[in-house]
Amino acid sequence: MAQNGFQESLLPLFPTPGDEDEARANPLPAKLPSYIADHRKRLRDRFMEGGAAALPDYELLELLLFRAIPRMDVKPLARLLLDTFGDFNRVISASPQRLAMVKGVGEAVVIELKLVEAAAGRLMRAKVMNRPVLSSWNALLDYCQTVMAHRETEQFRILFLDRKNVLIADEEQAKGTVDHVPVYPREVVKRALELNASAIILVHNHPSGDPTPSEADISMTIQVQEAAQVLGIIVHDHLIIGKSRELSFKAQGYL
Repeated sequence: MAQNGFQESLLPLFPTPGDEDEARANPLPAKLPSYIADHRKRLRDRFMEGGAAALPDYELLELLLFRAIPRMDVKPLARLLLDTFGDFNRVISASPQRLAMVKGVGEAVVIELKLVEAAAGRLMRAKVMNRPVLSSWNALLDYCQTVMAHRETEQFRILFLDRKNVLIADEEQAKGTVDHVPVYPREVVKRALELNASAIILVHNHPSGDPTPSEADISMTIQVQEAAQVLGIIVHDHLIIGKSRELSFKAQGYL
């Protein structure tokens, strides 16, 4: 991890009695400077009173960094992260390797940000798993946006549905490069049979941000559909997730 002037410490998951809400670390100052302590208290109070909407991105990011870097002014690092990656979502979803390249970021910061990303994904996933897809379509799109929209490389995942179109499994099948991910129709159909799925929805992201399908995307979708039809499995849709919007093959007439 990067070495720099920021000092980090990992917070204990279960603090012992008497511990402060921010972990102690050596050789950190025994007492947080008053101007930093006052700033942190003001941010926490505003967050508790008004929620995330009461804070701009850099201050929300500061709140996260407080835990990883408990005895320093983290505003410069919060702004540097936003300048580097563009917005709050891209900071949270950036890979550990890219985060570690930012001056001031060490293991504690990476862990804190990745925990937030994991929690967001779990929350969104809980809203769609074991529920009928058609009645929770917007929640499904939100989930796909959350876990895929800001990835730096392509990811291909499959949503498996039962006979009542209830989502029974969501699996990542492959990872690729910035503009390609390998997909094997036989493997897709094989996995659907293993899960006793009656239908599937294909999903992949475009790191470029533009969800317009390529010729390869269209060709692959047709191949998967043909392989699935032979075994009575329905391909309901293929979603391409961009930075701010998604494209549905069904809605666009490709399926």
